[in-house]
Amino acid sequence: MKKILALVLSAACGVACAQTADELLNAGKNTENVTNYGMGYDLKMFSPLKEINKSNVKRLVPVWNFMLTSDMGEMSQPTVYNGVMYVVNGNWTFAIDVATGRQIWRTPVTYDRAVMRVANTGVIMRGAATIYDGKLYRTTVDCHVMALDLKTGKELWKTKFAEWKESYVGIVAPMIVNGVLISGMAGGDRTARGFIDGYDPQTGKQLWRTWTIPAPGEKGSETWPNKDLPDAWKYGGGATWQPGSYDPQLDLFYIGTGNAEPYNPKYRAGMDSLYAASLLAIRPKTGEIVWHYQYIPNDSYDFDGTAESILADIQIDGKPRKALINVNKNGFVYVLDRTNGQLIAAHPFVNQNWAKYIDLKTGRPVLTDILDRAVKGETVDLLPRHATNATLSAYNPKTGMLFLNSWEYIRSMKFVDVKLDIGASYIGIDSSTKVPDEAGYHVAINPLTGKTAWKIPLEKYGSSAGTLATDSGLLFTGLLTGEFIALDQDNGKRLWQFKTGSGIVGPPITYTHKGVQYVTILSGRGGAVSGRALGDTVPAGGSVYTFALMPQ
Repeated sequence: MKKILALVLSAACGVACAQTADELLNAGKNTENVTNYGMGYDLKMFSPLKEINKSNVKRLVPVWNFMLTSDMGEMSQPTVYNGVMYVVNGNWTFAIDVATGRQIWRTPVTYDRAVMRVANTGVIMRGAATIYDGKLYRTTVDCHVMALDLKTGKELWKTKFAEWKESYVGIVAPMIVNGVLISGMAGGDRTARGFIDGYDPQTGKQLWRTWTIPAPGEKGSETWPNKDLPDAWKYGGGATWQPGSYDPQLDLFYIGTGNAEPYNPKYRAGMDSLYAASLLAIRPKTGEIVWHYQYIPNDSYDFDGTAESILADIQIDGKPRKALINVNKNGFVYVLDRTNGQLIAAHPFVNQNWAKYIDLKTGRPVLTDILDRAVKGETVDLLPRHATNATLSAYNPKTGMLFLNSWEYIRSMKFVDVKLDIGASYIGIDSSTKVPDEAGYHVAINPLTGKTAWKIPLEKYGSSAGTLATDSGLLFTGLLTGEFIALDQDNGKRLWQFKTGSGIVGPPITYTHKGVQYVTILSGRGGAVSGRALGDTVPAGGSVYTFALMPQ
């Protein structure tokens, strides 16, 4: 009888764990599951849940805490499916019971420890535990993409995608898009050449590779100095750094690329350097680039274009537009037509001094004299150093408001000569950071008009945490000093907070279990930016915190 019962339970779990493409496409309709990074393919970071609201959020209390056995940083977002939470970090993969916080299984990540010489961000994971058809997919810092059995955590396949000694690192979670497992890469500030890969999720076989820096003769190669500097493209940057978003109706996958390498533009002859600092719209089945938009031609500032692309349908001039919103590291929030890449709007959301404005006709920035002065050998103060830091912003489709965390550090920089050394630093600048009295803000802004509803200064540091908006008018986010907080979407007033054990650098989620609303956040300082900001003032150490309302 026990054997029969075990077989029945095993069969039931096999069906329950076989997560489908429809569940990915319909994320949000079943609030018991969180199957996509960003709370959906559109990355809106918005939830329709209302049980936790402005009037009762003060009763929000922790119901369980789970240690993640890593001090390298928790930048990922939990995944929830059929009562199980899946969490990935640089060193482990976990399955946790949602109701109790009890560990179901954990699998260590094995990697060559020497990779930490080039993984200047640390052994971390950006994105979420990707699940599909009974498997969990992730990358490893030493450049492998792999699949685990969703029930047991056992490794099913593992594919190497690059050589870490050549500057590549695997810290970006892959995504399932139209039946293809799509994986980007990291490796900026060194000699990497960016790419995006498509894999068969069943076998790990590579289906296609799209390079973000074109070789001579390929489309876009005319923006590189292939005659005068024939090897520039080989080490040209354009790492992807973060997961993308997907429009299933258009069948387009959107992903941003990092800055060109080196920063010093003389090694690229000051040319536009496609497809660095750009947004790419890609066919997931083939890897074809359908269209692109370059945020900064000849990016010489380390501004990137890798921040999340939020998909939203917006009324513009009385007509519906399929829009894409990008909160860029360069200090501007962009609104594009996601069908063709046409620029609709671009507004600054922080103080900045590198561009006068973004020309809506050409899509190009109209520069100030900062770059010219730097090229002439002057040390310049660049504002911002980075306006966001690998966070997820939240967009409320009912109000049209965008909620984000900003940084307003200043970079003092001077272009210098740099030697090409494969796998080594390749930036071509000397720089230092200046921290103003008000270094960061919580911001609410209308991305179409650029009108700021409110801007709340942070006490000491910027925030690297993602934001999550709910239909009850709450905004959840976190601070580097460890506070998990809830703000009022109307005015930014802090309504609730809880002090976690370390800094918060990841995005929160909310979901229901047996009809009760929960909120979960990972705590654990990590990544290069938070490390520089905090020093040793906040302890390391990763953990999961799950909250619910205390009964009245």
